[in-house]
Amino acid sequence: MRSLKWLLLFAVAAGLLPAQEKRAAIQVKKYTIDATINPRTQSIVATAKIDFTALEATNDATFELNNALTVSKAVDAQGRPLDTSRNAQDFTVHVSLPNGLQKSQACAISLSYDGKLTGNEDSPVFGIKFAALHPEFGYLLYPARWFPVSGYTTNRFAADLHITTPAGYRVIASGDLKTDAASNGGTMFAYHYDKPSFPGSIAIVQGDPIRVSAQGISTQIFFRNQAAEDAQAYGEEVGKIMTYFTSEYGLAPQANLALVETEDGAVNGYSAPGIIFLSPSSISRRVNTRVLSNQLSRQWWGVLVSPTNRNHLWLENGGARYSELLYEEHTAGPGAAEEDLHNTYVEALTVKDPPVLQSARLEDYSPEYWALTAAKGAAILNMLRSVVGDANFKKGLHAFMDKYSWQSANSEDLRKIMEQVSDQDLRYFFIQWLQSSGSPDFKLQYTVFRTQQGFRVVGKVNQDLDTFRMPVDLRIETEGNPEDKMIEVTGTSSEFSVDTFGKPRKLTLDPKHVVLRYDNSMQVAVAIRRGEQFVEINDYANALREYEKALEVNKNSSLAHYRIGELFFKQNNYQSAANEFRSAINGDLDPKWTEVWSMLNLGKIFDATGQRDRAVNEYKQAIRTHDNTAGAQEEAARYLTKPYQQKNSEI
Repeated sequence: MRSLKWLLLFAVAAGLLPAQEKRAAIQVKKYTIDATINPRTQSIVATAKIDFTALEATNDATFELNNALTVSKAVDAQGRPLDTSRNAQDFTVHVSLPNGLQKSQACAISLSYDGKLTGNEDSPVFGIKFAALHPEFGYLLYPARWFPVSGYTTNRFAADLHITTPAGYRVIASGDLKTDAASNGGTMFAYHYDKPSFPGSIAIVQGDPIRVSAQGISTQIFFRNQAAEDAQAYGEEVGKIMTYFTSEYGLAPQANLALVETEDGAVNGYSAPGIIFLSPSSISRRVNTRVLSNQLSRQWWGVLVSPTNRNHLWLENGGARYSELLYEEHTAGPGAAEEDLHNTYVEALTVKDPPVLQSARLEDYSPEYWALTAAKGAAILNMLRSVVGDANFKKGLHAFMDKYSWQSANSEDLRKIMEQVSDQDLRYFFIQWLQSSGSPDFKLQYTVFRTQQGFRVVGKVNQDLDTFRMPVDLRIETEGNPEDKMIEVTGTSSEFSVDTFGKPRKLTLDPKHVVLRYDNSMQVAVAIRRGEQFVEINDYANALREYEKALEVNKNSSLAHYRIGELFFKQNNYQSAANEFRSAINGDLDPKWTEVWSMLNLGKIFDATGQRDRAVNEYKQAIRTHDNTAGAQEEAARYLTKPYQQKNSEI
């Protein structure tokens, strides 16, 4: 992934960029791919017949194809050769159409290509593997562009895949399967998928799967080595998750699924029709329900319904992220997802621009892309749920999936359905959260008056966004039971008047933090998260600036002090690191684990500087906290018996 510096450059240039992505000139209807894949030589030889229709008059067709694959021939439907040109910078292949095409005219061409996919080639998404062939296994995912792609993530298509492999391998793909014997003892796997979706991802595996049937869902699991021990648990959880999402969204596109393990360095999870690909880091003894529920929900958000263009990606990524939270709430009860929802809001606020409906500007799979399309998308759905109510929200999502099954949809389509089920005009909501950028920071002023019936609270809400409008909950703590009201916040200054029976003692605006907004605690959390993102790309100077911004808002933030201590520790600036870890211990201890880990790091500092007695004292204090967050107690016990020593990579 590119540096966050890219986002800073983008922010400067944003006003110069078009709001819409470039529209493809063609619409692919179907791929027919004949490929011979040899995992032992890590090679592929393929011919892709592409049936498409012109969306406008055009003299060429452009496709994205992995740079590791070389086009050897291009022909039209009559077998006449076509000229091609290659642009390695954007992974595109341009095919000239001598007679041109008129709008709505159908056409078919075939591209033959070959190459090696070892996993070490330049990926279309820098730093993430989407394709690799190994002697033991292989995977070729749609984002790898292992076949010619048009309208990435937006052009839905049908596919016939005819994949031939040597003996001892099997191919897992989307659709109905037929097999046939091939030359040299190999097998040809023919998959037919006639629904318009994204059926272009395959896995090459050896051996038989572990089959698990749970709650009416049959899952084939292709986990290797130690991960195979977790297959049963994953299969059972698949049944639970799919049953829940069926109740929320309607029938799944496929009742039977496959789970496939990829490898380190691959994308954490990827969902194709009927197949979930998981990296080893996403497979654990205790089922990683967040990753699994996210990817399974994409059988609806993506496979069944997908965005019309990349400016509406929040529907897919936000829907999948929010599905994680819904499943967590379902399994652990109301309030169980509060911490994860808070973290989602924090991530959403790390990107101020562009507006959600200009997300096509962002680099695929970048931190900014996920913050805007997934985190802010989930926050928008959570706020929409609050505005229309739980029952209408569920009814609306079910109706959305039902109406647009096997189609593309956009934000307006969702708005209209939510308006129908809730009988509300929601244009203001979608304008505020999709077409505008920025989030409010509420300032509440009020006065309490006694009335004959009780009390009246007259107040004002101030915030900086002139076009803002949102119904917001108001909680009034009284001498009796708390009373909840709803007020309309409109523009920069909104007056309100509410009556209560009990004498008001305290007013809290948006007590459940439903609105994506700033307050002091959120400003601190967002600055720290931005700092963490800079650390992930080793940009320590900008990370330090973000952490210092957090301390400007809350000088006692233990987490900000801890993160600064980590920075100095990485740079072997032990005195400055020790000062920050001490400040973390003496701060607000939010989160609580900052105490035990500050003590542990102080112990490491004293060990590194030859002060063993002081180090032992810190480790003992860490043990006395009884806090075992991230294995803190085991680590403290280990360094009590053997002094901490720097690794070469830390020097």
